[in-house]
Amino acid sequence: MIWLASQLPASVSPDLLAGLLAASFAGSFITVAFGIGGGALLLAVLASLLPPAALIPVHGVVQIGSNLSRAILLFRHVFWPALPLFALGSVLGSVLGGLIVVEINPRWVQAGVGAFILWSVLSRPPAWLKRWPAITGAISSFLTMFFGATGLFVAGYTKSQQLPRHAHVATHATLMSVQHGLKVIIFGFLGFAFGDWWLVIAGMMLAGVAGTLAGKGLLNRMSDVNFKRALDVVLILISLRLIWVAIRGGPD
Repeated sequence: MIWLASQLPASVSPDLLAGLLAASFAGSFITVAFGIGGGALLLAVLASLLPPAALIPVHGVVQIGSNLSRAILLFRHVFWPALPLFALGSVLGSVLGGLIVVEINPRWVQAGVGAFILWSVLSRPPAWLKRWPAITGAISSFLTMFFGATGLFVAGYTKSQQLPRHAHVATHATLMSVQHGLKVIIFGFLGFAFGDWWLVIAGMMLAGVAGTLAGKGLLNRMSDVNFKRALDVVLILISLRLIWVAIRGGPD
């Protein structure tokens, strides 16, 4: 226990680490079972437990492990044509976000992402989401540098492809792995000390893999129709929460 405590950042106690592991497990379980939502849930928990400077970088590394495990687990279902242009746009968006030194008010980002996803769910997805994946990648990667969990935004693009449930989860996980990977590289260049957080990150990654394996069992038992209904419900609830938090003005 003494060794464990010595490997943790000063702001993280062993009890707090246990809570972070539970949140990582729950986030991965929700995402693989319902297609989306776990990243936003995890970000909300981390925002209440971690120092602001560590929030987005740590969340990004953990999300790499969570999304990459889903992509590997469902590798044969990945819709690869969605990747190249999305990745190109993500590079541009991540670099631009890293170059901007002024801080964007997260309230407006939350409200904008929430409203956009509601529009995508309650109406037909805008045509450019499907036709211009590079734009989707650029905008979402730019936003993730300031907001963190833009999986909702990318889910709009994945949803527009009208994929079966396994392909949706696999493709979304692959796109998010690329996006979070680029974000972590940028934060590394900006000087964030990831080494100080190695135990927290490693533990949360392992918990995320466990959540992925548990959630896959539920995914296998759902039909495509029920999956899409559940996905829409989760998207609407989280989008409404983002808008409510932005209006209220509280932290997320």
